[in-house]
Amino acid sequence: MATRTLPTTYDPRAVEMLRYTEWMRAGSFRAVVDPSRKRSSSRGPFVIMLPLPNVTGESHIGTASTFSIQDVLIRWRRMQGRSALWQPGTDHAGIATQNIVEREIAREGLTLEALGRERFVQRVWQWKEKYGNIIVEQLKRMGFSCDWDRYIFTLDPPYYDAVLEAFVRLFNQGLIYRGKRMVNWCPRDQSAISDLEVEYVEVDTHLWHVRYPGADGGPGITIATQRPETILADVAVAVHPADPRYAGLIGTEVVVPIVNRRVPVIADTRVDREFGTGALKITPGHDPMDNEIGTDHKLPTLVILDPGGRMTADTGKYAGLDRFEARKAVGADLQALGLLERVEPYRTNVGTCDRCHAVIEPYISDQWFADMTSMAARAAEAIRSGRVRFHHERWAKIVLHFLDHIRPWTISRQLWWGHRIPVWQCDACGERTAAKVPVERCPKCGGGPLKQDPDVLDTWFSSGIWPFATLGWPKDTPDLRYFYPGDVLVTANEILFLWVARMIMMGLHFLDDVPFTDVYVAPTVMTLEGRRMSRSLGTGIDPLEMVDGRGYGADAVRFALISRCSQAQQDLRFNEKMIADVRNFNTKIWNATRFVLMNLDGFDHRRVPASGDLGLADRWIRSRHAQLSRAVTVHLEAFEFDKAARALYEFIWAEYCDWYLEMAKVDLQDAPSGSARRAAIQHTLWSVLSGTMALLHPIMPFLTEEVWQQLPHNGDSLMIAPWPAPDPDAVDADLDRMMDTLMSVVRALRSLRAELGLPPSQRISVHVRADGASERLLAPVGRHIAALARTDPVSIEPLSSPRPRESVTAVLSGVEVSIPLGGLVDLAKERDRLARALRDLDAELLSLQRRLDNPDFVQRAPVDVVEREQGRAEDLRVRRQRLHEIAAALGDGPVR
Repeated sequence: MATRTLPTTYDPRAVEMLRYTEWMRAGSFRAVVDPSRKRSSSRGPFVIMLPLPNVTGESHIGTASTFSIQDVLIRWRRMQGRSALWQPGTDHAGIATQNIVEREIAREGLTLEALGRERFVQRVWQWKEKYGNIIVEQLKRMGFSCDWDRYIFTLDPPYYDAVLEAFVRLFNQGLIYRGKRMVNWCPRDQSAISDLEVEYVEVDTHLWHVRYPGADGGPGITIATQRPETILADVAVAVHPADPRYAGLIGTEVVVPIVNRRVPVIADTRVDREFGTGALKITPGHDPMDNEIGTDHKLPTLVILDPGGRMTADTGKYAGLDRFEARKAVGADLQALGLLERVEPYRTNVGTCDRCHAVIEPYISDQWFADMTSMAARAAEAIRSGRVRFHHERWAKIVLHFLDHIRPWTISRQLWWGHRIPVWQCDACGERTAAKVPVERCPKCGGGPLKQDPDVLDTWFSSGIWPFATLGWPKDTPDLRYFYPGDVLVTANEILFLWVARMIMMGLHFLDDVPFTDVYVAPTVMTLEGRRMSRSLGTGIDPLEMVDGRGYGADAVRFALISRCSQAQQDLRFNEKMIADVRNFNTKIWNATRFVLMNLDGFDHRRVPASGDLGLADRWIRSRHAQLSRAVTVHLEAFEFDKAARALYEFIWAEYCDWYLEMAKVDLQDAPSGSARRAAIQHTLWSVLSGTMALLHPIMPFLTEEVWQQLPHNGDSLMIAPWPAPDPDAVDADLDRMMDTLMSVVRALRSLRAELGLPPSQRISVHVRADGASERLLAPVGRHIAALARTDPVSIEPLSSPRPRESVTAVLSGVEVSIPLGGLVDLAKERDRLARALRDLDAELLSLQRRLDNPDFVQRAPVDVVEREQGRAEDLRVRRQRLHEIAAALGDGPVR
């Protein structure tokens, strides 16, 4: 080929979207049903279902991390010849989306009631069409290779139909029912939310100690409560039956303050004797445990809050007050009555809505529930039997605990945006019928009319059928038969219960098979200090700002994250510098490519060189590349993404660029143009770089495609090129030993040069003495040693030959390298310099050792800090010993 040149620097902004557009235009992301690639074969389908981002969402660093992992897997399997489907889509996000549009219409002076359901839903659809595609475009900018032709929104008609089908089947099987029970209620959204949608936050509040007078005129009993406003709904006071303080009061009555209601003092083992005073006010209408105690003791249930969190009309002067305003008002009245004994600070966890962050209320409400008991048992068995594997396996135990203690799932939400519950109730007889289409006549009494339930389904219900509803279910489609069950799910740990467990349950229930076999739980991206990354907290990193605003490019963000995704650590400590550092890696690859291209003049990549034309360096780098191919493949199969990335980084930076390319420069000087030897070097330069770009492609798709397109190649795109297969015949352990010895010699010479203060540009004379085995290894690479260490020509002498006088020597395994000092340094000045260096080093080591000998430092400092300081002390001791050895070589004994 003719010589080609590249720009001196790589600009990802000039490359990445152009390449992505080419991939999209070529249909490279498309997955098709291919009967020739059977499910059971190594070239069968490979499926990942994208964790649905909310239509309201924007990409954040957690999205970038989790989705980058998925893209690595899907690109890797696609290159292996699999029909790789990465199914994209977005979730309608019921509560979050409705909140946004409610705020929008409020700015126009409108309310939900004024608009009505139909017009409000139309407004939400308008908002979705305007803003709902933002997240999709951001995912494309990160290079994610989803099959965008298959994009699905969870309110698209076919998907909507599948959701209704799932509900109707579960209803007719008796697994969905209507009931009144205590739920988590969001007063802001005025909707029930599930236990898993409650986010607990630690807050500073108060504990109010209130005396309930005895009904017989006695002193009564003092309780401690965080919520004095709910005193108005108290129906009992409970104490532990074994608490001697209250043994004489059990069975008596006390008077509830303000409302003057006589209530019993009851005994119950659920009372915590250590909390507060050990006496618990019982409010079945406003606390889950109180509700259980009230039910067991057949106590009445009173409710004093409305759905908006305001006091009800029957609370007298408190009616209409917000719950927090009522808390202050009731507290003041208790104080005036002389019944408030004290108020003390109290720190506790408060449940909040994970969408709007309002403090939730335990609230008794009519809701729809799903009985998950039997489905949970099947899912648990699938995990225990290994049909679904978690990476790391500790997550399996957490999911199993959830499944083994499953509770009814509150699936109804009091919203207008979402999948409306397909239940029709007869006005005449109250019969409820589930159907996907309106029911004209009651199947029980034949009467009517029938009204549809106004609630919508929990968003997690519709996303629970994502792995198969996207493939055409409930129809028996070719896609469903070919792509279900899928293979891998990559997700965050906070939705293991909300989504992952439920998909397993739904898949087994409706299709009698698990939706995926492997679940990789991605680490949580944190700041270096261990704080949660959040835009609202000012600790977040915007990946799109890093990509385009700072100009690092998508590849840099992807590699920085992937190289730190370890199963061993659940927290991924991260900052911008880690992204910036990848830019140096980009530059290293780019410069290597420029060198290779400049040396391919007359090269034909179709001609494979004879083994005899390959030099030692060529055979070594081919051996190392074969080992790299195997290592990267093994790491990806084991979900060890960090190890795969590190192996690639170390090979490219050190072995290929720092060692092989430098040795190839020497070999090219000796290989005439057009010779078989030169063609062999060129083939090695090309094939190893090209193959390494293929291995790196899943992590850094843009740079690798750009490099590959500049090199001679077969095919249209790297992303559909074959995955490099390890060549066991190329692996040569003897060559590895040879290079290990060469590298040791070169590093020793470079170290000696640095310790003597000799500039890298200064040519020096060296002596290399080796035993028989090492001499045979080093003899063929003397010219390479001289070039790499910047020395005069090197000859390898027997180890028995005398060591040069007035020289410094490094002793290696089977090898000694020496630099004669005559004419290089002023021996007297060098002794003085070493003496000063040793004094400074001794002072630094003494100070550091005193710190490490201090028990307070060792016990209180973070472990990584102590380990780092211990390592620094060891490095100083090694350097001190080395300087003494050099001083001794200069004569007059060791420097003191």
